[in-house]
Parts: sequence; C-alpha cells; structure tokens
Amino acid sequence: MTCTSALAAAFAPHQELASALLPHAFSGDDGSHDAAHLIRVWKNAARIQAEEGGDARQLAAAVLLHDCVAVEKNSPLRAEASRLAAEKSWQILDGLGWRTAEISAVAHAVLTHSFSANIPPETLEAKILQDADRLDAIGMVGAARCFYIAGRMGSGLYDPLDPLAEDRPLDDKAFAIDHFETKLFRLADGFQTATGRRLAREREERLRCVLAMLLDEI
Repeated sequence: MTCTSALAAAFAPHQELASALLPHAFSGDDGSHDAAHLIRVWKNAARIQAEEGGDARQLAAAVLLHDCVAVEKNSPLRAEASRLAAEKSWQILDGLGWRTAEISAVAHAVLTHSFSANIPPETLEAKILQDADRLDAIGMVGAARCFYIAGRMGSGLYDPLDPLAEDRPLDDKAFAIDHFETKLFRLADGFQTATGRRLAREREERLRCVLAMLLDEI
C-alpha cells in the first residue's frame, strides 16, 4: 500500500476521491496544515454531517482541498489563502470531470472556511467545513497547533513580565498565549451548526484548562 493510498483509507467511504485529491492537497511544509490536520478535519466534518446532513462527497472534496494553497500566517496575503485555494480547487475538480454545480459548491466551501477571509458560508456543506476546521483550532490540538505555529514564526510562548497582557496590548505575533484571546477563544461563538456549537463548547473548556495549567506552572 502506497503512502497516498494509506492516507486515502482514512477518508472512507471516499477513498477513491481521496486518492485523486491528496496529491493536490498540500503546497507547503506547515506541520499544522498537514495530512494529520486533514484527517482530523474529515473526522470532525463526518461527525457533524452524520447529525446535520449535507452532501458527503462534496464535503469530502472540500476538506481535502481546503488548504491546497499554503500561505504563511504572517504573510500579507494570508486573507487571500482561501480564495486562492478555491480557485485551485475549481481547476482540479474540473480536470477530474466534475459537474459545474458540484465544483461551485466545493469551491464556495473552500472559500468561506477561513477565519481570515471573513466570508459567511451559505450552504450546509460550507458551514460544516468551517465548523470542522475551526474545531481543530481549539481544544488540546488547537493549543498544540498554536504553540507549533508560534515556534515556526519565531514568537515567544508568553510575556514573562505580563503573560495575561493586563498592562500591555495583546500581541499574538510576539507571544503564543496572546493568540488564545485574540482569536481562539473567539471561535466558539461563531460556529454555524448546532452540532459544531456543542463540540466547540467542549473543546473551548479544554483550551481554557490548557491556559490555566500553563499559567499555574509559570
């Protein structure tokens, strides 16, 4: 079994689709947007779709392609990442012979999944993808990804003199735990589906526990 086919099995029952799309799914070396991230987002999406409905095939394609264009967190083009990924998704699916309506649905989901893009999702599949991706940004995995990205960007873990930014402006480019307040704790209020909101509340509690334990240790 090749590496691609082994990964594709994680997207059951859409292994064939995953085999076709995985070679296009990555364009960088960001370990917070890698195969493990795609698998986690697919598990989240499948869990939500099982309760909320929606087209599972379109959703699988959107999950597989939502990060197909890599733009670093500190790039001035960050807000354009989902638009670029949506355009690339359209080209890929068109090359595979998908119908225009289906391609449009997948591209819309990819376009609107991003927090940075700030474009409201209009379809159920787009809402599920946004929720599934944001679930991976909170909870234990979200904390791990936050610290990983901080290291990748050359940021510190926290301000040693004022870790909670009580007497300074929050600066998540300089300190990892500032990102909890500037973004991660804000995500739970923006979930699109009832299932997503329920799961988000559980994960936000875990994320707050991570911060509390870190503060206790420092």
